[in-house]
Amino acid sequence: MASRWKADRVASSTTTIFAEMSALALETGSVNLGQGFPDSDGPAFMLDEARAAIAAGVNQYPPARGIAPLRQAIADHSRRHYGLEYDPATEVLVTTGATEAIAAAMLAFVDPGDEVVALEPFYDSYAASVALAGGRLVGVGLFGPDFRLDHAELAAALTDRTKLVLINSPHNPTGTVLDHADLAEVARLAIAHDVLVVCDEVYEHLVYDDAEHVPLATLPGMRERTVRISSSGKTFSATGWKIGWALGPADLVTEVTAVKQFLTFVSGAPFQPAVARALTEGEAWVEGNRLALQGKRDRLAAGLRSVGLTPAISQGTYFLTTDVRPLGYDDGVAFCRELPHRCGVVAIPHAVFYDRVEAGRPYVRWAFCKADGVLDEAVARLARLR
Repeated sequence: MASRWKADRVASSTTTIFAEMSALALETGSVNLGQGFPDSDGPAFMLDEARAAIAAGVNQYPPARGIAPLRQAIADHSRRHYGLEYDPATEVLVTTGATEAIAAAMLAFVDPGDEVVALEPFYDSYAASVALAGGRLVGVGLFGPDFRLDHAELAAALTDRTKLVLINSPHNPTGTVLDHADLAEVARLAIAHDVLVVCDEVYEHLVYDDAEHVPLATLPGMRERTVRISSSGKTFSATGWKIGWALGPADLVTEVTAVKQFLTFVSGAPFQPAVARALTEGEAWVEGNRLALQGKRDRLAAGLRSVGLTPAISQGTYFLTTDVRPLGYDDGVAFCRELPHRCGVVAIPHAVFYDRVEAGRPYVRWAFCKADGVLDEAVARLARLR
């Protein structure tokens, strides 16, 4: 009954596959390799700092843009890692996770009818955020089996209707990290078409082997037209804290702030001092976590091969992708819905991240940010499929 009052622009904002798969995991007692959150916490000193802040009464509204020490720590982190300078007073905004920063940016910059070019498959909040702004999402494929950017398709996607390009690298769900040639082409096109770029960099420190995360804003002519978004959730294994940030030229960050104040107003007061300390003191922990995750990626990859699946080895993120056709399925959605009942494991079908569903139909995403014992149990259960 209530659906007849639903606004057309939120047609994409329905119950997600993540909710469906998580419910299936509980119902069937499955090992959940679906949703991308780690099953261990971040550095102990960071957790202690949050406890101390709560005990000290840091429980009321923080400043609208975030506490000064956190904004300074975010700016220092950017300078230290990438040589990108931002004024913490005017060019840094603390948000309720990267998801809010993305939504606020879309609402700040996209008018009804504007086109937003993004890498397809899309992280699931992109379509909803663009739709809420009244824009149109235009996909440029990172399609299997190699999941690399097609420069010709990217060039064709930008038109006089393009307002903004939304870049996610390291990329969820494929694990692709854009290389220097990819970034140079994005930059060339953004400048040629005079468009804004929003970069979702939440997995910036979760890159593996010889992959390197290079912010697009470091390329000539890009800092002044780029809003960079990241988060403590992935870097410090605290996804439930929802402390993210946006960095960019002062005028752009001011526009994002103007929207953010009417979404959550402010964000996580007692967690902000903890994240500031983690950004300042936590680099050894971050590197150890990165190496541990690389090992988990390789551990799960070997297990998936043992059951007849060949994973595309991700360059970053928490995820591996496999084509499920070797197991007799041509539809990843059907595979994922049957998998909990057949062997007690949950994964996420790629197709839910695509507009061009056929391109993602045979692929499935597996999260490896879990304890080794959990990964091993999942593989043991998957062996029942053979």
